[in-house]
Amino acid sequence: MNKEREEKQKLGTYIPAPYEHVDFHDRHDHESFRFSLWSKRSQFWAYLLIFGKGFFLFLLPLSVFAFIAVGLSLNESWSYLAEDLILGFYSWLLGIPLLCWVIASVVMRYFPKLWVKPSRGPIWEINRRTGLVTLFDYDNNGEYKKNGTIGELTAPFYEFDAYIATIPDRQGLVTNVLYIAHRYRDIVINFRPLFAPGEGQLCCALWDFLQNYMDTSRPLPDLPRYEQYRHLDPTTAEYDRKTRRNPRFWIDMDDATFEQELYAMRGKIDQINTFQRPNLMARYVEYVD
Repeated sequence: MNKEREEKQKLGTYIPAPYEHVDFHDRHDHESFRFSLWSKRSQFWAYLLIFGKGFFLFLLPLSVFAFIAVGLSLNESWSYLAEDLILGFYSWLLGIPLLCWVIASVVMRYFPKLWVKPSRGPIWEINRRTGLVTLFDYDNNGEYKKNGTIGELTAPFYEFDAYIATIPDRQGLVTNVLYIAHRYRDIVINFRPLFAPGEGQLCCALWDFLQNYMDTSRPLPDLPRYEQYRHLDPTTAEYDRKTRRNPRFWIDMDDATFEQELYAMRGKIDQINTFQRPNLMARYVEYVD
């Protein structure tokens, strides 16, 4: 994509996207992992599309089944029944989510300036270069503080402990969310927005990833995202030189091999033995239920 953009820029045929130069306050490279959410306006249109489409596709087959069942059970003509149900009940049941889906699709496809809007700032940052974790501090409404600045709560990564919160969702299913909490100050980061709450192994995998990412004595995790940055990180560049790693390992990979690599990664996640590892903190702290 970068090469294609550069070629078009040289030819004078490149047309930048309406939101290309917008700062969304996020970053994820060899130096830092900075996370931010989209603005409430952007989230509104995204949720309108997701839920409108989801409810319509979910209710459509149920509505067809209910229509056939009602038609077979009542002694009325199908045309009269269809007109009555479609103009009445189904126009609301299916019409509203369909309308939401259509409106959101049109806005997101043809009017990006209307819905693409960054949030006021980042939420947290984990910096490999400095070894620091930063929680950006806003007031309860997500606004800047009274003096117009964003507060920053910063501490070294090694002073944070991880824990998994296990809670039931609305359907009673168990969900797991990873948190990291500072030992001495009120700094807690919730990683729920990174992926949907689910099995504990994903939380364990994320915690391992964060530790590996912040350990500058080791190379960057070998993931597609970091392919273009590996030569910029001194430890990673030296490791790749010694192991003669192909600098285009992920870039030149065909789709079938890529799927195999993803499958292997999922298998490694299932084998993570976090809960069988020795608890080094047990020598220094007492746990209270």
